Amino acid sequence: MTQHLEIECKFDVEESTLPPSFSGIRGVARVTQLPPVELAATYFDTAGHDLAARRITLRRRTGGPDAGWHLKLPAGPDARTEVRAPLGEEIPDDLLDVVTAIVRDRPVAPVAQIRTARSLVVLHDEHGEVLAEFCDDQVTASADGSATDQTEQYWREWELELGCGDRKLLDRLGNRLLDTGARPAGHGSKLARVLDSPARPAPPTDRLHRALAEQVEQLLVWDRAVRADIDDAVHQMRVTIRRIRSLLNSKEPAHAVVLGELKELGTVLGAARDAEVLAQRYRQALDTLAPELVRGPVRERLVDGSLRRYQAGLRRSLAAMRSPRYFRLLDGLEDLVGAPAAGRSATVGLAYRRLRKAVKAAKGAADHDAALHRIRKAAKQLRYAAAAANKKKIARRAKTIQTLLGEYQDSVVSRAHLLHQADAAAAAGQDTFTYGVLYAREAELAARCEAALRPALRKLDRIM
Repeated sequence: MTQHLEIECKFDVEESTLPPSFSGIRGVARVTQLPPVELAATYFDTAGHDLAARRITLRRRTGGPDAGWHLKLPAGPDARTEVRAPLGEEIPDDLLDVVTAIVRDRPVAPVAQIRTARSLVVLHDEHGEVLAEFCDDQVTASADGSATDQTEQYWREWELELGCGDRKLLDRLGNRLLDTGARPAGHGSKLARVLDSPARPAPPTDRLHRALAEQVEQLLVWDRAVRADIDDAVHQMRVTIRRIRSLLNSKEPAHAVVLGELKELGTVLGAARDAEVLAQRYRQALDTLAPELVRGPVRERLVDGSLRRYQAGLRRSLAAMRSPRYFRLLDGLEDLVGAPAAGRSATVGLAYRRLRKAVKAAKGAADHDAALHRIRKAAKQLRYAAAAANKKKIARRAKTIQTLLGEYQDSVVSRAHLLHQADAAAAAGQDTFTYGVLYAREAELAARCEAALRPALRKLDRIM
């Protein structure tokens, strides 16, 4: 598969409107009229149009230089990420996997047929590079894959797609089209016009309910990033899971199953996340050491070994994210988004009391590291509760505590891993000096984090 960022604007235009002239546009050195092309596309979605509801389109298109399978994902105003796969009869599994969290195990079938007679004008700069393309499209379309006279729709539209030009050029070109008689398009895509897709429901009015809806949408975004193996995506998906858990009330019976499933999913993702963190941590640490302090195949054992564990953890995570169990979790989250908001979340005051209780319990605890980890989790819950309640100062102070103890916990994990790897290196007859140097650095970092904890707690106490 390949992908690129598509930035374009669409315009509605009357049948009798003459195409614009692009002479005199600043930066445009040459205009080329290409031969017309005939495009035919079949669009696919679930019966409930789950993709279209999120402004995502999946199509099989023939004709033109980019014939094949296209998946278009929102990427900001007037922008979409287009993922392409070679032309074939069946939807490519890799392409469908990108949106698995949206379609889940629901059947995906044709929902529309769209034929386009396209006249294309290419605008070049003085070096011959493509600044933008102007498409004059005559469109014939039908919903539900049929093409009878009763269901066919006909219209004309113009598109401007940006090449190597900038947004200012796109604005200048758009103004030229408006001056010619065009209007900003009433739909974001041809498919949206065919299906006459209704607008998505307005976000909930209460803050906590709205926060839950936003985080569930973020979960779907990070799901796609994990499937694409984007850097730090596993970590961000786990963060989103924790935020959702903080917005749900563990005493609500309706939330119990969802909370349990979220916790289990976070645990599965945790193996990949921990390995990714260790690989990055060891790479940076070794890069800062003097060459004479790096002895033996320590980089291969620490960095490369962690990367191998990350890939194994990622494979387990993806297997879980392709399972019916995961799909039912997503169904359950959507049900909670649509449910009444009362009793959904713990209050900021309750989250703060839990944090203070964890701090008190840490004094004299037999397992000091575990006690600090519980403080971290309580601070994290307070942070998310405060953010949902728009108490930004409390959220910032709680985040400071969470970050300090997050570094501390990563150091705990790293030191345990260093001891294990040092033992393995010694058994293999390898020099273990560098493992000791790294262990000492981790211990110093943990001490600094713990020393900064008390002042951070006092700052939080002063604003509560």
